[in-house]
Order: sequence, then structure tokens, then C-alpha cells
Amino acid sequence: MDGSGQSTELALTADGLGRAFDDRWAVRGISLAVRRGEVVGLLGPNGAGKTTTVRMLTALIRPTEGTATVDGFDVGADPESVRTRVGILTETPGLYDKLTAAANLDFFGRLYGLTADVRAERIERYLRLFSLWDRRDDLAATFSKGMKQKLAIARALLHDPSVVFLDEPTAALDPEAAFIVREAIETLRKAGRTIVLATHNLDEADRLCDRIAFIRGGLLRIDSPAALRGALDGHGLSVRLREAATSAQVGAVRAVHGVRGAEMGDGVLQVGADEPQSVAPDVIRALVASGADIVEVRPEQASLERVYFEIMGVTPGADSLEDHV
Repeated sequence: MDGSGQSTELALTADGLGRAFDDRWAVRGISLAVRRGEVVGLLGPNGAGKTTTVRMLTALIRPTEGTATVDGFDVGADPESVRTRVGILTETPGLYDKLTAAANLDFFGRLYGLTADVRAERIERYLRLFSLWDRRDDLAATFSKGMKQKLAIARALLHDPSVVFLDEPTAALDPEAAFIVREAIETLRKAGRTIVLATHNLDEADRLCDRIAFIRGGLLRIDSPAALRGALDGHGLSVRLREAATSAQVGAVRAVHGVRGAEMGDGVLQVGADEPQSVAPDVIRALVASGADIVEVRPEQASLERVYFEIMGVTPGADSLEDHV
């Protein structure tokens, strides 16, 4: 850590972070470390404590217990320094509809204390980054929902924050607008921005995040999407045949070293294996040798949806938790 309090590798840390409202804990036991340039998702159902966690990490509310830092500055002991180092995008963009796109950013740039030349340079940079430069002189009221969210992301980046927090950025958007915002987030990811994305959207977390932290009242697990899928036993090969496999053909596949099992169903032979790509050639050879006609072979892994339900310990349709924390 240098003299400014800035860690060279970690943009954010949390250790035993928790917040109680009166006698009720909204979230507790959040411990994580986010590297610079990493995209970490906070994934959980409505009411799991994601927004509360974001508010603590951005020094908007004080934690009841535990500690957290941004660039080495403590959210409790030095909240002002933390706030200058984070950018926040909430579910609603909160723009001034009667100002142009450029005027919106200029206004907020003034609030950040940026000089006129810095404001001008960054306004152009981010409007171009999100393909809004040609609309810079149009009123924000004329923008679509997706464009407004992109403009709000640009606003969150104006002061060059160390960490950008996106709190349910697509929750209230239609599919087209949500797609636009996800593309904008992907642009930030490719540019090496450090991002904390709070979401309950599985596809969003899967596509955008380097690691996913599952939260429900606390931190249940954090890992990469690939590692999360690989931890379950639902990976192997899916083999589509011209005709259903005979018992002899299924037996030949089961005899292949590295295969944990094989079952025929719905015209597809499901082959269980810890290392699908390693066993695939031997499985194909065994099927061909036994007279099977192979149409398609695909490696299969447990879906992130299944991972979600396993970690959360919930049954689809049975979770009625409401998001008011």
C-alpha cells in the first residue's frame, strides 16, 4: 500500500461486513477481496442483502460490524475518501430530462469538482465509448431507457472511480434496453474497469462476471462461473444418435475409462464424466465400434441455474423473499 492508502492489487476488501436494522440483520459475514480489473457479481434473490452490501461498500451507510476498504480507505473511518473513489449506478438513472446528454454530464462533473478541460475531455470520451456522442446535444428526455442507463454509467465514470458499483442496472428495463446496458457493461469490462455488479439475473452474472458471490443474508460462496458449474456432478457428454442406443452400446460406453455412467433418454445418450473432453474420443470410438450412428457430441455442464438453486438451498417457486433491504 502506498502513501495514499491505495493497494496496488486489490481495489476493494471486506472482512466480516454486516448491517442490522433495529434487531434484524439484513446481511452479515461478507468477506471478499476484489482485484483491480475484476468483475465480481453479487447474486441472490430479492431481499438477499445485495443492495445493503453495496451501500456499505460505497460508504452510504455504516456497517454494524466488520470492516471494508476501497483503495485501502476504510468505509467507516474515512467515508469521504471512499465516496470519491467509487462510482454508483442504481436501478433508476436519475438524470435531468430537460438537460442535454452533454449538459447532464457537465453538471455532475462540476459536482465532482472537475476542471472545465477535464470535464470536456471525459464527457467526449465516455459519450463516444457508449455510442452517444452523436446525441450529445439531445435532451435526455428523448433517450430510450437503455440509452439513459448508458448515460448514467458515463456519469458514474466521470471522476475516474477505482470501483464502479452497478446495483440491479437492468432490473426495470425491457429486453432491448437491458441488452443495450449489458453491452455497455461488457465494454467497461474489456476496458479493464473494476466492477461490482449486484443482480438477481443469472444470465447477466454468467456473461459479465469473472467471479460470482452468492448472497442470501450472508456470503454463501464465491467462485468463477466455470468452477461453480464444475463443482456439481452434472457435467459430461450429450451424444445425439440417429437411432436410440441399444443396451450393448450403452454398456460399451459405460466401460470406457473415466465414464461415471450412461443413460439413454429423449433420443440423447447422456454420459457422465469428470473430464468430458478427455473421454469424448474413447466414447465416440466405442459407439462407432458397436455400430451406432453419431449425429452430434456436446460437452455438458451443470447450468448456473442449477448451481444457484443448489447453493441457495431453495426450490423453484417456493422463494417469496421480498427486496426491501
